[in-house]
Amino acid sequence: MPQASALMNVMITAARKAARQLNRDFGEAQALQVTRKGIADFVSKADLRAEEIIHETLSAGRSKYGFVMEERGEIEGADNSNRWIVDPLDGTTNFLHGIPHFAISIALERDRQAYAGVIYNPITEELFRAEKGEGAFLNDRRIRVSGRNELSETVFACGLPFAGMEGRELALEETKRVLEKTAGVRRFGSAALDLAFVAAGRYDAFWERGLNIWDVAAGAAIVREAGGIVSEIEGGNKHLSAGSIIAANGEIYDSARKLILDK
Repeated sequence: MPQASALMNVMITAARKAARQLNRDFGEAQALQVTRKGIADFVSKADLRAEEIIHETLSAGRSKYGFVMEERGEIEGADNSNRWIVDPLDGTTNFLHGIPHFAISIALERDRQAYAGVIYNPITEELFRAEKGEGAFLNDRRIRVSGRNELSETVFACGLPFAGMEGRELALEETKRVLEKTAGVRRFGSAALDLAFVAAGRYDAFWERGLNIWDVAAGAAIVREAGGIVSEIEGGNKHLSAGSIIAANGEIYDSARKLILDK
């Protein structure tokens, strides 16, 4: 197994430091003070503390890089080619309900492309990582997307908008079509982990609309290094900014897109 690069070590260190704080907060999730940001979209002290730790650690490792963070927004850096994309707690609703399915997501965007990614679940201690040209790994084991080529044997993951959010009916229609042609659909509440699970071959495909760059940047890098295909649902390559994404193994990518789009 190739040794992690200096860049990757900075990212892993930041994720593990933030994870220690999240683990402490997770045990007291019900006692956290929570501010309502929007429909079923919460920000807690845990998010803010974890993001601060990640910001400090990444800044110490690469002082000229800029940032795009879920809570703080965009911070320009002296290096115009590189910026960190950070979601300190993907799966906040799970976290606040004591469900151990959430993750820290850190990506490096280089020249507006997802170059490297780390996704870490502090509870399971599963760390997914990838850097362009170096392959994808789960802890110390190299991972690959699944090789299933029959839709009837596949399992998809998805995200569904909460009640009152735009796109709910469309998502339900898409999910119904997928359920009719596959072995099942899972909705676990963390886009970052959904993408990581595609990379590890646990899911065969994942799709969702209405996402932000911090939801998908790390996962996109990891899926691609695991041999998968990532794009907008409509097929374009602006999935980091367009808000829609599909990730799948190469065997079913085309048929998965057609199924979701009802073509």
